Amino acid sequence: MAARHRIGVQIAPPFRSAVRAPWLRAIARRVLAAESAGPAALGIAITDDVTVRDLNRRYLGLDEPTDVLSFGLSEESDTPFALPPGEAAPLGEVIISYPTAVQQAEEEGHSVEAELAHLLVHGILHLLGYDHLEREGERAMRRREEEVLAGYEQLS
Repeated sequence: MAARHRIGVQIAPPFRSAVRAPWLRAIARRVLAAESAGPAALGIAITDDVTVRDLNRRYLGLDEPTDVLSFGLSEESDTPFALPPGEAAPLGEVIISYPTAVQQAEEEGHSVEAELAHLLVHGILHLLGYDHLEREGERAMRRREEEVLAGYEQLS
């Protein structure tokens, strides 16, 4: 039987001593469970500002740095993926800039772990259909982030 959630984590070498893959997986599983997501395959990447800026420019047309990017794979399409029963559907990938997370944590006065957890939850919620372009959507997404993040320290 396939795993309910397959979560791959890639951490760029300069950040491997600062970020633990099992901790990121635990947070991702928490979000997926809170959202009652079916079997899903998710990728998480922790990288640098240059890489995130390049991805933002190439795929979103924004030549600027950012903290987190989400690239969904489960979009409606004319030819959906054919998967065996119970197999994890590809959800997408969340890419986080570690240096930006550190900077934002310092600006907000909380830990880098709290910032990484927030960015990961935010990115996964995007993959699950949440958005913050409209005021009401932003409120709903922020509320959901807070609910999912409540007690995240227990996952440390």
